[in-house]
Amino acid sequence: MNEDKLKIVVFGAFGAGKTTLIQTLDPNSKHVEADCAGGSTTIALDFGRIVVNGRHVYLFGTPGQERFEFAREIIGKGMDGAILLVDATSQIDDFTQHLYDSLSDAKIPFVVMINKCEEVGAHTDIIKKHFSRVPILVISAKDYGKSSEALCSFIAPLPPGKGHVHHDESH
Repeated sequence: MNEDKLKIVVFGAFGAGKTTLIQTLDPNSKHVEADCAGGSTTIALDFGRIVVNGRHVYLFGTPGQERFEFAREIIGKGMDGAILLVDATSQIDDFTQHLYDSLSDAKIPFVVMINKCEEVGAHTDIIKKHFSRVPILVISAKDYGKSSEALCSFIAPLPPGKGHVHHDESH
């Protein structure tokens, strides 16, 4: 039985909310982090899995520092789609632009999800205008309903996964 499996990779700068998004969607998700100035940061990946309308969706979160480009390349291999998570309270920096350009060049389906729009200093409209060539969804990574709805709307039109995600179903 070949089940429909999708590999969705979440990209974004440090502090955009990638880990929070994956943990909100899958409370049993796995996370590898290290302490750093300002808290902790993902150094390898986040991994979560959920079922959406009968589709098995495997979520992989990438490190948000430039120096982990090699990890993003490895994690991104064979992805069916990607999410670029952008913090609405931060400026669009060179790294976020690099991620956007790389995803555009890869010609894979991706969406920009804007996080933290409800916070003071959010500039959602500037981000929407800047990334207007791709679908944009406004979310709160802490809100299961908004995050789940955004993910569902993104993956609904995606063709069945290539079946390249192999995972032991026991946690």
